[in-house]
Amino acid sequence: MKIKPYLTLLLGFFSLAISSAQDKKFAVHTIAFYNLENLFDTINDPNKNDEDFIYTKENYNKKLNNMAKVIAQIGTGENQNNSPVVLGVAEVENRKVLEDLVKNPQLKDKNYGVVHFDSPDNRGIDCGFLYQKKHFTPTSFKNYPLMITEDNTDKKSKDKEKVDDTDDNVIDTKTKRIYTRDQILMTGLLDGEEMHFIVNHWPSRRGGEKRSSPLREAAAALNKKIIDSLQAINPNAKIFTMGDLNDGPFNKSVKEVLGAKGDEKEVKPLGLYNPAEKMLKKGIGTLAHRDAWDFFDQIIFTEPLLRKDYSSWRYWKAGVYNKPFMIQQTGQYKGYALRNSSTEPGFSDHFPSYIYLIKEVK
Repeated sequence: MKIKPYLTLLLGFFSLAISSAQDKKFAVHTIAFYNLENLFDTINDPNKNDEDFIYTKENYNKKLNNMAKVIAQIGTGENQNNSPVVLGVAEVENRKVLEDLVKNPQLKDKNYGVVHFDSPDNRGIDCGFLYQKKHFTPTSFKNYPLMITEDNTDKKSKDKEKVDDTDDNVIDTKTKRIYTRDQILMTGLLDGEEMHFIVNHWPSRRGGEKRSSPLREAAAALNKKIIDSLQAINPNAKIFTMGDLNDGPFNKSVKEVLGAKGDEKEVKPLGLYNPAEKMLKKGIGTLAHRDAWDFFDQIIFTEPLLRKDYSSWRYWKAGVYNKPFMIQQTGQYKGYALRNSSTEPGFSDHFPSYIYLIKEVK
């Protein structure tokens, strides 16, 4: 059975409960996350296991062009013609590839800044942020290492199911530490209003979903700790945690450890809302496996963004950006995301997800 690609789905309907609603004006911003699937460079780094993704100069430029094409268009529409003001990214080799990306002609006029930290991941893949300097000013950023060991895994599990084939979860034979991506916290001002963004790339399902689940539960616990620390300072903090979680919105790491809710009415003060849950229930996902969609690339955020006072930035809608040019059109994987290789640079095996923020303009 072939997967039928879904066009972008925007969830929720914005309405004002006053008769003069049509006279009000609103500003809109897009926040997004995109797994760039092996955005590596052309150099063999002896300190990284990057041999499978050393691009030729021609293919490297093609990969950059493809990524820039998508990023320039994410979230455009709904009277919004700007690319994301804040974009979390995963699977980048180093800061240089992000600097090359933002210099691409399709993005150059956006004047993106870069936040990046090198992670201890075996393949050298990192997370980072791009942000439009015109709208967002970072005030601090910090990386949080995920300290997990072989003891975090379920060694008795016989489950060999694997969706993400990223070669992580590599164990140090001496310390038994499993080296994976750090979580990055970026705090700053979005048009003068303080916001916090955390970008994640949690451990893969290598070795089986069940066996590796405790690794992602540990990642979720670290994520929750970061969020709790911010809320201890300011209970009304506007916090976004985003990334390739290698789990869907119904998995234990997200539903139980993070405690993210899929129904806005269930989100209490200090709680978290996850719009991906409703999308997945409708069959909308960010990656496909065995002719079924899942939603690994989530953007989850705190309760203050759900409030209905639009004098400051609030959540409006969520979606998945999956235009036809990003979709495999033929063959066994027709309908899947048009993935990438070093010899045939495509786009990514993940579709980007995004949300709209909205604010009344006086």
